[in-house]
Amino acid sequence: MLKDKPNHKPKIVIIGAGFAGLRAVKNLARIDAEILLIDRNNYHTFVPLLYQVATAFIPPKTVAYPLHKYLHSAANTRFFQAEVLAIDFERKFVTSDRENIIYDYLVIATGSKTKFLGVDGAPKYTYPLRTFNDAIALRDRILGNLERAVTCTDYEKRQQLLTFIIVGGGATGVELAGALSELIQTSLVDNYPQLDPREVKIILIHSGTRLLADFPERLGDYTGKQLRRRGVKIHFSTRVHSVMPGAIELDDGTIVKTATIIWTAGVEANLPADSENLSTAKSSKELLKNIAPRRDQACVSSTLQLLNYPEVYAVGDVAYVEQDGKPLLGIAPEALQQGTAVAGNLKRQLRGLPPKSFNYFNKGTAAIIARNAGVAYLFGKIPLKGWFAWLLWLGIHLYYLPGLSNRLIVFKSWVRNYFTGKRNLRQIASKSTKIPVNGA
Repeated sequence: MLKDKPNHKPKIVIIGAGFAGLRAVKNLARIDAEILLIDRNNYHTFVPLLYQVATAFIPPKTVAYPLHKYLHSAANTRFFQAEVLAIDFERKFVTSDRENIIYDYLVIATGSKTKFLGVDGAPKYTYPLRTFNDAIALRDRILGNLERAVTCTDYEKRQQLLTFIIVGGGATGVELAGALSELIQTSLVDNYPQLDPREVKIILIHSGTRLLADFPERLGDYTGKQLRRRGVKIHFSTRVHSVMPGAIELDDGTIVKTATIIWTAGVEANLPADSENLSTAKSSKELLKNIAPRRDQACVSSTLQLLNYPEVYAVGDVAYVEQDGKPLLGIAPEALQQGTAVAGNLKRQLRGLPPKSFNYFNKGTAAIIARNAGVAYLFGKIPLKGWFAWLLWLGIHLYYLPGLSNRLIVFKSWVRNYFTGKRNLRQIASKSTKIPVNGA
């Protein structure tokens, strides 16, 4: 078990190196306490740009920033690479796949994972887009399908290879659909002259009546029009019944043959799983969930503390937080502000002061559709669309992307693509594919 050092400084354990966890670490870097950051990966994944990795827009390395480099200037912080299995809230220790870690204060910032909504076959036969490895696997699949289609002489199999289905009309689904359409329209002719872009089908399946439900209706309508202009076929008010190798079945019985199904339809809190021999009155998962009404999230007080454990905080996608009677959306700006708030509350607790309530300042949300087309909703009041919203999205994400070299590489990739339409990232990392294609 990892034990406190002889100086008996307070020990703060932070689980998760996402936006909330790293912001908390940054704001605790100079306090007189021992900070331990735990994550299964030794890098921070910049999730908002994963879809650009998947569509060969930017190099994969630019969205994976080394944690040791991030923590270099934080003398009071150590990194421990491990998978958290369970938490004993009564005895204050975390069980990992390597060893147990004791804590005085705990911050749970484990983020979210893909939710397949109980659709038969979806976990096995679709591609999620939540992790670095997800993005690499999807990129390999897309490029691999194009390579195979070039030499495929069977018309039906060729159509299957060139049909891409995206499930989910939120920001990730919209951005992926737009980027994929740009890849096909701008790069296909140069890289695969044997293929006709008109052969490629991009289908977006959405259960709602409009895209981007968290944006004003007119921005959702604008998004739909922009995608359709770029060749994306959108199915509204449509649910997936089941997924099988090489095909997807919709709720009306329609079966669409495809080699690639991308799942962006939902997420749920990525709560630590329990170990069978954990000696607590209740399982850690049940204590975390408490009475949270959606997405299997932890229910917290206004100060972001677990209701029965004031030394434990939950932030980001893992926590259910309401403001003005409505749940927060689970987006990066919220996680960043929560990370700052938790760090401030921990400092107050160490000084013997009560924590303060968290109040989210809504700077706005934005989504990119394709070149020169984006949407933004600033401060929850000001709707924007078109070129300025697109440029705003680029600037925001470039600003928050960790690492100066990463920013320069991404900026260079964006500029090259904007003026030439070319994408030079065509290497397929793996010879194998995750999901077999029937007969292809």
